[in-house]
Amino acid sequence: MSDARVRIVVADDHALVREGIRRVLDEEPGFEVVAEAADGREALARVQELGPDVVVLDISMPGLSGLDVARRLREEHPEVRALILSMHDDTEYVLRAVRAGAAGYLLKDDAGPQLLRQAVRAVHAGDSFFSPAVASRLTDALRADPTASDDPLEALTGRELEVLRLVTGGRSNKQIATELGISRRTVESHRESLMRKLGIRSVAGLTRFALEHGLLGNDPAV
Repeated sequence: MSDARVRIVVADDHALVREGIRRVLDEEPGFEVVAEAADGREALARVQELGPDVVVLDISMPGLSGLDVARRLREEHPEVRALILSMHDDTEYVLRAVRAGAAGYLLKDDAGPQLLRQAVRAVHAGDSFFSPAVASRLTDALRADPTASDDPLEALTGRELEVLRLVTGGRSNKQIATELGISRRTVESHRESLMRKLGIRSVAGLTRFALEHGLLGNDPAV
């Protein structure tokens, strides 16, 4: 890539908070805050318009919450990574953020400039990032969750399942993009995401997985 900058949208309903986050991130070499948003709908509009790499989201915003935005990003713009920066330290909020598709969660009270920059860099690289206290709480909650499932299909979004069926049905990324009415880049992001979640790195492996889980028969073209 000729442009190695991490392009960021900052969404928070408090102008002073947005300005502080912008200042912290713009001071980091290789980072660029391309837009700010005061609510969830504006955040999605800026994503649609500018195609950033990372969106830093507050949870409590007018209109669409940060969790709603993270969910929409996962479904519509999976190539864009969501990082929650919130005052809510309740474990349930963290769990909901993860389930919505957020790649990271920081507490405003704990997130100094260095930690925030580290988190943006990590989620942009495709990793997850949580404040130490949040990570510990999340681990304990997931271990204690009696509803946790061993079914790997439950980790996939509806769109990822569609892409999985079409990939294992022999479609190319270009054909899948045309069939689903999305961009080729978005198809590639869905494909990378589902392979990462399943721990599978080849089409042959995906095909075996689809056969084992009865997915191939669900594609009428196969």
